Amino acid sequence: MKNFNNKVAAITGAGSGIGQQLAILLAKAGCHLSLSDINEQGLAATVELIKAYNVRVTQKKLDVADRDAVREWAAETVQNHGSVNMIFNNAGVALGSTVEGANYEDLEWIMNINFWGVVYGTKEFLPYIKKTKDGHIINISSLFGLTAQPTQSAYNASKFAVRGFTESLRQELDMQNSGVSALCVHPGGIRTNIANAAKMSDSLKTIGMTPEKSIKSFNKFLRTPPEVAAQIILDAVLKNERRVLIGNDAKTIDLIQRVLPTKYQQLTSMALKLTEKFG
Repeated sequence: MKNFNNKVAAITGAGSGIGQQLAILLAKAGCHLSLSDINEQGLAATVELIKAYNVRVTQKKLDVADRDAVREWAAETVQNHGSVNMIFNNAGVALGSTVEGANYEDLEWIMNINFWGVVYGTKEFLPYIKKTKDGHIINISSLFGLTAQPTQSAYNASKFAVRGFTESLRQELDMQNSGVSALCVHPGGIRTNIANAAKMSDSLKTIGMTPEKSIKSFNKFLRTPPEVAAQIILDAVLKNERRVLIGNDAKTIDLIQRVLPTKYQQLTSMALKLTEKFG
């Protein structure tokens, strides 16, 4: 894909954060948009922000964990726009808990959104995208899809799964020479509301942490503006990259993991203890 002009992009989680900024930048580039979010208020705000641009925009309240709803949205996108070139599987949630303290309902909740939501978005849109012979699947993993963190076992599992799923998909698309590609995105700390909206378990107290302090500490690491992250993602699509790391934190921790593939776990645990103690 050489440019976004007159292409059609579908974006999940378009009501805030990276999803909203992707919509704005794509609209500026002349790309038509099919936007979705479970938050109708946020979605309406995004649509309002891109009204000034001469592109066709459709919107839908969507729970990405609902396979039938995603299938319906994909069909509606093609019906409304004539085709679709890109799907940005961006919607996601967070959960802070120990492995022992996490209940099965919360584990299913985060996997249904973070992993299955990506699977549904990919599989339901891929046949339509392949028809254009000029398309891209963009799946949002995380820095936590590269390294594991205490209290993030469920989130880690969902984002590691997205990484493996997307990297395998990319290889298959390369072998098919279909004109469609795939990108796995690993953001570090992006200045969004994900930490404040996370589900937090009191089980954190069993390892010397508290939900309140953990959210506060985590928010301090959310430094990269979402508009910067969105631009990096779009640049990576145009360069046909396989993976993109966003933020110096993601690049640094990825390097540490490569140099110290197991030792980094001890370093992470120590750093979290210090952060929790001294803030």
